Amino acid sequence: MIRSRLTSKSQTTIPQAVRATLGLQPGDEIGYIVENGQVILTRVLATAEQDDPFATFGEWNSVADQQAYAGL
Repeated sequence: MIRSRLTSKSQTTIPQAVRATLGLQPGDEIGYIVENGQVILTRVLATAEQDDPFATFGEWNSVADQQAYAGL
C-alpha cells in the first residue's frame, strides 16, 4: 500500500509512484470516485470543449455567429 499524510489544511502530496502510473503532470485535473467507502483517484482527460475558453458562452454559438466569425 502506498501512503501519504494529510496536512492541517487537508492537503496531501500524490506519491511519485501514483503520479507516474496515472501520467500526472502539474496542472492536470484529478477526479475522485467514491464507492463502498473507498475512493478511486483518476486522471481527468481534457476534452476539446474544456480547452476552449469560450465554451461557456453558449449564447454566442449560433449559426449566424459561426458564419460571422469563421474567418477569424
